[in-house]
Amino acid sequence: MVEFKLNISNPKTGRTKQIVLSDEQSKALFNKKIGDVFKGETVDLTGYEFMISGGSDASGFPMRGDVSGVAKKKILTVGGVGVKKKRRGQRQRKTVAGNTVFEKTAQVNVKIVKVGKKDLFTEETPVEANGVEEAPKEEEKPEEKEEKPKEDDKEDSSEDKKE
Repeated sequence: MVEFKLNISNPKTGRTKQIVLSDEQSKALFNKKIGDVFKGETVDLTGYEFMISGGSDASGFPMRGDVSGVAKKKILTVGGVGVKKKRRGQRQRKTVAGNTVFEKTAQVNVKIVKVGKKDLFTEETPVEANGVEEAPKEEEKPEEKEEKPKEDDKEDSSEDKKE
């Protein structure tokens, strides 16, 4: 059984959502590469179009767009995905996954290219057990009035004493 986590990001708003795909939906993404565009109907999101922007395999190694295939490879990198620069000009040998989605891919990152009718990022409101949502009740507090001496009167009386 193959299940992916699909991380959907909206570049306009910056919001993301994670969806767990079923076995059939996961198989629809096999052999797609980073940069490929697919329709949302394959993952039951009609009207949307997504572009694959990255991902990681089951071991946690990141997918890189410049490494072709599905296998893990050790590459010499200067920067980019999976590299943390510690000093200028440093090169590192890193293990990364290829740019193709296959059965050992654990997570696929996609960004929205075309938005559908249904909004993915709205959160459902909690519903009570009887199906009716109740608004929180506000308690009425009696207004307490305290008589305060006027500040102008204090200043006038202090000025009179000084003269």
